[in-house]
Amino acid sequence: MSRTSPSRPGHRRPRTAALLTLLLAATLTGAASCRDAPAEPLPIRIATGSPTAVYYAFGQSLAAILNRELPGVRASVVVTAASAENVRLVGSGAAELGFTQADVLPTTTTESPTVGAVARVYDDQLHLVTTGGGPVRTVADLRGRRVSVGAPGSGTEITAIRLLEVAGLGGDGVRQERLGLDDSVTALRAGRIDAFFFSGGLPVRGIKELAGRSATRVVDLGEWTDPLRARYGQVYVSRDIPRSVYGVDPVTTVANPNYLIVQADLPERLVREVTRLLMERRAELGAAHPAAGRMSPRSAITTAPLSLHPGAAAWYRAAKP
Repeated sequence: MSRTSPSRPGHRRPRTAALLTLLLAATLTGAASCRDAPAEPLPIRIATGSPTAVYYAFGQSLAAILNRELPGVRASVVVTAASAENVRLVGSGAAELGFTQADVLPTTTTESPTVGAVARVYDDQLHLVTTGGGPVRTVADLRGRRVSVGAPGSGTEITAIRLLEVAGLGGDGVRQERLGLDDSVTALRAGRIDAFFFSGGLPVRGIKELAGRSATRVVDLGEWTDPLRARYGQVYVSRDIPRSVYGVDPVTTVANPNYLIVQADLPERLVREVTRLLMERRAELGAAHPAAGRMSPRSAITTAPLSLHPGAAAWYRAAKP
């Protein structure tokens, strides 16, 4: 696990492309001799999110697979605020791979030419979490209350603020805090906030642990899917959170897709291998977190507004999903 300081936008590490070309020739095709291979492994940094959320578990499992099956690669996860920060890190060259919600991305590929897609991996579901016996039962009940809308730079922050806007609670409608998942759970338990938003694949470990320790309510958000679609685009859909996930009353919430993204200038052969392992090791990834096991080659290619990286596209063409 590591924490990466952001690079300057547009910055690339010197000789990255040349190093990758040599590495791939040596390790993926066996064409070069040991003395021609780079002296040090190629770092593959995977921008994830909170250690108790899905991106981190998914990223750890993917890093283990890449380290085991791609000689000459040293993959590691980077703890971040999640989606928005991950897009910035990958786009600036401070990470090679990263996870992001679709609603965080620019509306057109030309707005983010340094980022490509490897796959659509699963859908995030927006949670509004409060205490089981508390007064917050609907979004309207948030008015005037202390609410965490997610960490700065997270996808949660973007989706939550959009929802508050369409619900008429933007601006001063709520007393906004900007906390990550772990800090939000701690603050809710201590009574410092009245509720928090978090967007993640089911189940979110931090929320599951909270519900297992104290009375917890997840608020129904299903009525806000259509208003969000009308104002911000068709990426949002309604999804259910059944009782079996957290042991609380079932609700309907707002969901949007998650993508694994990649530096656009990484060599095709490397990205093709990453895509192959992502798809062929779905059972192993699913053991790390159930959301990771829901991928399929057929759904993975739907990554609008991002284009698939040419290496990823080549693998899917050969696989014929």
